[in-house]
Amino acid sequence: MLIRHSKYKNTGILFELLVRQITTDTLDGKDSPAKDILKKYFVKTELGREYKLYETLLKKTTLTEAKANVVVSTLVDSSKALNRGVLKRQKYNLISEIQKHYDLNTFFNHKLPNYKVYAAFYTLLEITHSQTPINPEQSISNKITILEHLTAAQIKGNAAKDEVLEEIEKSDKDVKFLAYKILMEKFNSKYNDLNLNQKLILKEYINSVDNTPRLKEFYTNKINEIKTELKNINKKTKNPVTQIKINEIISIIQPPAKNAKITDNDLVDLLQYCDLINELEAVNG
Repeated sequence: MLIRHSKYKNTGILFELLVRQITTDTLDGKDSPAKDILKKYFVKTELGREYKLYETLLKKTTLTEAKANVVVSTLVDSSKALNRGVLKRQKYNLISEIQKHYDLNTFFNHKLPNYKVYAAFYTLLEITHSQTPINPEQSISNKITILEHLTAAQIKGNAAKDEVLEEIEKSDKDVKFLAYKILMEKFNSKYNDLNLNQKLILKEYINSVDNTPRLKEFYTNKINEIKTELKNINKKTKNPVTQIKINEIISIIQPPAKNAKITDNDLVDLLQYCDLINELEAVNG
């Protein structure tokens, strides 16, 4: 018998998608039902306690093989203390609650960077608590996936951490839902000056950051729109020096190459181009 992975029952995935939905709702300038759902189902609940296992797993990297095995064994053993019946009921109620406020297809239509690890851990836990014999190869395969994550070399770079994740990491684990509330208030304050176009860009980037084709298509379309707007503005500009500079900018703005990946720097460029357009439109009245 094989255990099939279900993202609708995967506690780690449900939590991460709720966090992403909170950010999306905030960018839309509306109260987020996801925030209340997160508080209701992940604070002092079996779901919340199970999520701690996922959270611990995801935070562990660059371990030796021996330490990685200890982590996996400890997390699996810890899961045995959870009430499986209560967990099942809470997951069912959680999905029902999400469905009241969001379209489930849209809600789950986001790729997560650690999806493979989440799926492997979920399946491993289901195998552990299964009452029927399970194909041992499936158990081995999932353990290997998890161990590869735990022993992977930490990627170092100069890119700044995502502000949302950085704030969450600093938060008290036991009151994480409060951290999200505070974070969203900070987020609103920090990005309050963004115009509508910039907010739409940021929202799309958040929703598509793991979906390379979609993000690239959005970026390309936005670049073409910006070039068109700049050309129209240039026709109305009377200052010859400004016209020359606008033409220089237009020549610099190019769609991404076929094999290019969209990065944070590309997002910043789009936001700055929007700022530039607003300034030029203000100057031209």
